Amino acid sequence: MKKRSPFAVFFLPIITLGIYGIVWLVKTKEEMKSKGADIPTAWLLIVPIANIVWYVKYAKGVEKVTNGKTTTVAAFLLLLCLSTIGAAIIQSKFNEVG
Repeated sequence: MKKRSPFAVFFLPIITLGIYGIVWLVKTKEEMKSKGADIPTAWLLIVPIANIVWYVKYAKGVEKVTNGKTTTVAAFLLLLCLSTIGAAIIQSKFNEVG
């Protein structure tokens, strides 16, 4: 996983009105897929209800890549409830794994 600043992952979506948040999700999705995670296309993010399923698959990928340090439920709730703060926390976990 590429090391990124958690502060940038927190602040850039605010500055870019959410665009960087989507870019971060897509980039990290591709990195996780290269490590064996099964995450569908990011186009599902714009489809109602399907985006929730996508976030669950993404959270499963986070658990796989972090070797269980961040569970599926924790990653899903971080992204769903805390948005950019959750993304920054997940990025810090990615940075630990390398």
